[in-house]
Amino acid sequence: MDYSLAALKLLCGQLKDARGTPSQNALTLGGILFQRAWLQGVLVSNDDDDRMLLDDSTGIVELSLSGEFRQRQWRKGMYVMVVGGTFIRAGDLPVIKVHKIVDLSPFPDREAMWYLEVLEAYKLFYQPLIEEFI
Repeated sequence: MDYSLAALKLLCGQLKDARGTPSQNALTLGGILFQRAWLQGVLVSNDDDDRMLLDDSTGIVELSLSGEFRQRQWRKGMYVMVVGGTFIRAGDLPVIKVHKIVDLSPFPDREAMWYLEVLEAYKLFYQPLIEEFI
């Protein structure tokens, strides 16, 4: 994992536009290289199997938990923040290999604020890079 690449603040729906790069172990979104995504949303589950899914109302991603994160009781309906390595699979949901997960359920304003944070990050950081790329 190249930690010199930022973890992009994204909405789940934006990951459908991310593409792999052949020369690097990274993804690109509008010309911005990244390996990790920073997302927030509600934990949901898939009744067909025991996958943990994150839904932010723009899309759904699968969460891959390991080690210490599996020991905690993550419940359906929790509002969480996750940061982790991002993997795009053809014909399936994107996967986030979780490096950090925090329960934000006790803070009811976090969900409304998240959309503003993603918008601010886009305007301040990502949009200038995208315009430079074009």
